[in-house]
Amino acid sequence: MTDAALSSAAGSRRASPRGAAVAKVFEGLCFAAATALLAALGGLIVSLVIGGWPALKQFGFGFLTSAEWNPVTDVYGAAGPVVGTLVTSTLALVIALPIAGGVAFFLTELCPAPLRRPIGTAVELLAGIPSIVYGMWGLFVFAPLFSKYVQLPLMMAATPGSLLEKLTVGIPNGSGILSASIILAIMILPFMAATLRELLLTVPPGVRESAYGLGATTAEVVTSVTLPYVRTGAIGAVMLGLGRALGETMAVTFIIGNSHGFPKSMFDSGSTIASTIANEFTEATSPVHASALIALGLVLFVITFAVLGLARLLLRTPGARL
Repeated sequence: MTDAALSSAAGSRRASPRGAAVAKVFEGLCFAAATALLAALGGLIVSLVIGGWPALKQFGFGFLTSAEWNPVTDVYGAAGPVVGTLVTSTLALVIALPIAGGVAFFLTELCPAPLRRPIGTAVELLAGIPSIVYGMWGLFVFAPLFSKYVQLPLMMAATPGSLLEKLTVGIPNGSGILSASIILAIMILPFMAATLRELLLTVPPGVRESAYGLGATTAEVVTSVTLPYVRTGAIGAVMLGLGRALGETMAVTFIIGNSHGFPKSMFDSGSTIASTIANEFTEATSPVHASALIALGLVLFVITFAVLGLARLLLRTPGARL
């Protein structure tokens, strides 16, 4: 046989690569993990639909438009908790986002080197505090101070019939929509700040140095170079913070006032979907009551899914780095 034939025969008898069997097992495990995740998500949706269907069938579309929530007469409407959830989450995001961005930009652009690690560690520690601790602090420390130094002065300064009076009407006990929004903002702020900081650290130093070399100021570097560079990740961080605010339970339950009606002002009591479920699920004795709470969970799932869909839509706009 020629040398070429011998080489071909040896190649045909060559053993398979050492990691071939492991690679097949690894691929199977990854596929099983992805399938299990999708199955769990599908099972969650199905269980929420089945559990909430009796209430949705009984009250129809009025379940979403009515604010009446009366366990005595078994009449339930989700409009109050839905509005409370959207209002508190939106206000929390409006309050937290500028501060979180400022903290992240300070740590990456302006902070002296010896202080970067201590401040960064403090921000990460704040992100790990349990939500119930924020709720207890809000109820026993923040609410009395907020009532004394914010609610009462604003309510006394409001002219009868003015817009300020309409925005500040309520019981000055430190609880309400605005108080819950501030507590939510404090909760999501360190998480967003830490995430944005890590994103800004991924910007290559040469990019910043080139901008500074062209004479750009720090503000111009941040707004025109670093922020556009991490635009995609920043949107994701903001949406994750909004998602946590939408689903937060205990911290909001402590301080929002837990009233099922429409909030009439920023100082008025309200409720969220999560706080309503936490307060009443163990006391739901009638099937309709339990079904209405499960239907609330389904509504919260849909709202969260819509937020994620909005995030994907923002990422698909021209100029986004996918």
